[in-house]
Amino acid sequence: MRITSREPAEGRRERIALVPETLDDLWHLTYVLEPGDFVAADTTRRIQRNDDQMRDTGGEREHMHVTLEVEDTEFHKFSNRLRISGVIESASREDQLGQHHTVNVEENKELTIEKVWKTDQLDRLEEAEEATENADVAIVTVEEGKAHIHTVAQYGTEERAEFTGTTGKGEFARGRDELFAELTGALERLDVDAIILAGPGFTKQDALDYVEENARDLTEKITTVDTSAVGDRGVHEVLKRGAVEEVQKDTRIAQEAELIDELTKRIGEGVKVAYGAEQVEKAADFGAIEHLLLLDERLREERGADGEWAFDVNELIRTTEQKGGDVTVFSSEFAPGDQLAGFGGIAALLRYRLE
Repeated sequence: MRITSREPAEGRRERIALVPETLDDLWHLTYVLEPGDFVAADTTRRIQRNDDQMRDTGGEREHMHVTLEVEDTEFHKFSNRLRISGVIESASREDQLGQHHTVNVEENKELTIEKVWKTDQLDRLEEAEEATENADVAIVTVEEGKAHIHTVAQYGTEERAEFTGTTGKGEFARGRDELFAELTGALERLDVDAIILAGPGFTKQDALDYVEENARDLTEKITTVDTSAVGDRGVHEVLKRGAVEEVQKDTRIAQEAELIDELTKRIGEGVKVAYGAEQVEKAADFGAIEHLLLLDERLREERGADGEWAFDVNELIRTTEQKGGDVTVFSSEFAPGDQLAGFGGIAALLRYRLE
């Protein structure tokens, strides 16, 4: 994320112009924008004919600059865009004012956001700026007869490929080499800065030996980690061990994996933990929250018209921070976020146990 300017606007609003540079940046903006915010950007809009004497052709697209009052946002990671829908507040054509429109924001397209910024939202922008320097990481998990490739992004991990092959050595070595060849070829086509090779037993070392012999340029990118499983479980172990953090500083998903493990551990022991809206609100009232865990999807819902909690979530965040607690907003795209959803999308690690 590249922030190009910041300036005060009317009241407590602030106007921030920025350029999302990656798919991660577009994902961050999904949870920064809220109904009632204003977004200004270049767009195209279909303009209908007004001439009754001419056949309506459905209109022609015209480039214009608009400011929308935001109603909704949708993140489309498979088409690399963020869709922002709302009512046109101002435009280079006055006859379009008050009409509904959708702006498609893609990588490297500048937009300006005007709103009353919340602390966690500004933290997201700062995180996105810092993440520009992070390495792009692939996690490869391999065992006899199977291999997986996942890539690491701030919105979660994504499985890019799965390979299967013959198991065993000796007369079956050819089958293993075919598996390693497929894996190596896929890694050569993947544009990443670092590769973590993980899995149980010695198969990962055999895979590394194959890469060293057949694709030496990849070798300097690879570090190995022992895990007890492959696939999604193996990836979780890699994140939990902090292997990604060594090549990608301050990665949010590694932190989320560590926090959710601590949460489930404390729940099992029945000590210094609260989960669900009612328990967490009580903990906040006592000033007992050491670390507040919130799910991004639930946070967005509670800030909107469909919120169900009996308290103001923004006030809960402010109270937690004012009393020295930390706040982490979890991604719903990643496994720890799924686990947090099971606890109602909100939980807290406490300084002391509440009776």
